[in-house]
Amino acid sequence: MDIELNAYYTMILATLVLLLGRLLIVKIKFLADFNIPEPVAGGLLAGVIVFVLNALFGLTFQFSTPLQTGFMLMFFSSIGLGADFARLKAGGKPLAVFLVVVAGFIVVQDVVGVGLAAALGLDPLIGLVAGSITLTGGHGTAGAWGPVLEAQYGIVGATTLGIATATFGLVAGGLIGGPVAKRLLKKIDHQRLAPIGQQTPVEAVAASQSLYSTRHTEAGDAPDSAMFDKPDEIRLITASSTIETLALFAACLAFADLMTIAAKGTAFELPTFVWALAGGVVIRNVLTTFFNFEMFDRAIDVFGNASLSLFLAMALLSLRLWELTELALPVMVILLAQVGVMMLYASFVTFRVMGANYDAAVLAGGHCGFGMGATPTAIANMQAITDRYGPSYKAFLIVPMVGAFFVDLVNAAVLQFFTQLPFLQ
Repeated sequence: MDIELNAYYTMILATLVLLLGRLLIVKIKFLADFNIPEPVAGGLLAGVIVFVLNALFGLTFQFSTPLQTGFMLMFFSSIGLGADFARLKAGGKPLAVFLVVVAGFIVVQDVVGVGLAAALGLDPLIGLVAGSITLTGGHGTAGAWGPVLEAQYGIVGATTLGIATATFGLVAGGLIGGPVAKRLLKKIDHQRLAPIGQQTPVEAVAASQSLYSTRHTEAGDAPDSAMFDKPDEIRLITASSTIETLALFAACLAFADLMTIAAKGTAFELPTFVWALAGGVVIRNVLTTFFNFEMFDRAIDVFGNASLSLFLAMALLSLRLWELTELALPVMVILLAQVGVMMLYASFVTFRVMGANYDAAVLAGGHCGFGMGATPTAIANMQAITDRYGPSYKAFLIVPMVGAFFVDLVNAAVLQFFTQLPFLQ
């Protein structure tokens, strides 16, 4: 029996999934320790419930696709609207170098994924799912590329596989970052590290050097440590800023719709969510550069975070876990190989290129976090090191900016290149 739910019921169930996820994270320490997002925690349990209902009673559910797609496009628009290239310039040479290092790893990650998938007799595109789509991209990118791979390339269960793989990446990234950084620190003269008693609190360091604060600094404001990846932080927004921000999102979605139609059948044909991201980048940088327009970042972040949560909740409700039975073992082999490659790359490339010093070791631990999982995992990895050995101003400047914004732009470009390769068609 197939049960179809309209937009109203889909929205109700999505919010219930988010509330369930919040409860699970409060009650289960493991989920909080590894930065598992609320929609993932609640959604995976909901997916298991749907699986049981299907196994026992043959029930399947169809949720409102336009609503889910709309939230997905809003999330990617928020990424684009937050990608201010003036910040890349302000971050200086180290930020640009780190972005190049990260871009190189994205290519390596996809080469490993595609190569191992082909060697194991799988469709090579599954290697992208077990590559940068989910590991660097996270749950949002996994949920966006899944339907594209299913509809255009015939990869059955791509969305379900992507969500499961992204969850594995979150846990793996949290497990390997600390050990990698600590091993690298053995190569450094520990006498140069700040004694624990003289350390600056990590939260203050992150707040003082974050170049993409989600609040506009106003007279009398206290320092704000809220970042894009902290959805529960309180942001002060007004009705007028809400309307202004919704107009920016609408412009991004309109741009994405027009470009999807215009580019169809051409060499520039891209998934709609990539155009939404690109539209946000264009709108942001044109308005700020040529019209001296002040973007209301905290409102953009609120809508982006809310959209991502609702989109993931709806995507996880649609999981078809029964489609993964044949893929489980070979995909696990690919994922374990990706963990090893991440550790080697962080140790021998990220660490050395970034200076082979204390900051570089902290950056390597952070890279493990968002190279396998997400930016909050990277921050947690770095905090585990800086809490013990002292602050790293450079790492807490560079990783949040690259991990939260610029890496998505690079990943979208790399994935588009790989999907256009003839042997992957």
